[in-house]
Amino acid sequence: MNCLRGMALVALSVCCLHAKAASGANVAPCSSRSFDFDRKEVGWTHQPLSKLKRDTVYSLARVEGRVVLRGSADKSASLYVAPVRPAMMAPTTVSWDWKTDALVPGADNRDKAREDAPLRVLVQFDGDITTLPDEEQKRFKRAKNLTGLQPPYAVLMYIWSDQVAVGSVIASAHTSQVKMLAVASGTGGLGSWQSVQRNLIEDYRRAYGAEPGPVLGVGVMTDTDNTGTKAVGEYADIRFKCAGG
Repeated sequence: MNCLRGMALVALSVCCLHAKAASGANVAPCSSRSFDFDRKEVGWTHQPLSKLKRDTVYSLARVEGRVVLRGSADKSASLYVAPVRPAMMAPTTVSWDWKTDALVPGADNRDKAREDAPLRVLVQFDGDITTLPDEEQKRFKRAKNLTGLQPPYAVLMYIWSDQVAVGSVIASAHTSQVKMLAVASGTGGLGSWQSVQRNLIEDYRRAYGAEPGPVLGVGVMTDTDNTGTKAVGEYADIRFKCAGG
């Protein structure tokens, strides 16, 4: 995710989910929901990162009776995203299925020069940007000036890694407001569908040391722009579940 070095990562990674910051009055209660890729009302769209960067190709396919999203990266990076409108209180659980046949050779998300992954599922959150350090606020201002959109306050990105242990939290080299959490690592499970269920609230607390704000959107990304390699990742059945729901 080499999003034009010198610019904040938030400018071109997930602010493009097109979700507006939510005031307290505009935040909906948590509601369990499914983000089916073939339902138009969910609002999934492809989101390029830069005109200077090759796009990952996303396509829908019916596999074993369900519609899945396939991301094919070739020296490329872009997102596939869906907004949450109106913004809602954070769900307890986020779950999904994903599959890849191979890891990205040479990738290491701790190194901004090798920051690629075959599979990423991300959730963006609202919050009070004025509480961030001055330098971070300046990054947000540059991002907004660049895109015309307000970046999300925080992003939690679940990844399949090869270099760190499951449960490792990796801070982005570009901004303190993007944290990656390795939920799979190594070659175990390659070539078959894997189901993942995470306590989103607990994961946010662990990554950021605070309570999560309202959820603004979700997305996925398969990227190989930094390593200059190829990767294919498949995604299905992304869901939010609320406490007691």
